[in-house]
Amino acid sequence: MFGLFKKKSEVENLQDSYKKIMKEAFKLQSINRTDSDKKYLEADNILKKIESLQSKL
Repeated sequence: MFGLFKKKSEVENLQDSYKKIMKEAFKLQSINRTDSDKKYLEADNILKKIESLQSKL
């Protein structure tokens, strides 16, 4: 209840987008391999951003 109006941190937003992109990449894996690889690369870049932000803390 008290966290209702709390804004998400940058790390939490990046984690949400990482999960979303990984799901898209998994779905594309059986349809179009090249698009799936692009999504995995995009997710990997987001993961590196998350790790760098967490190392600064």
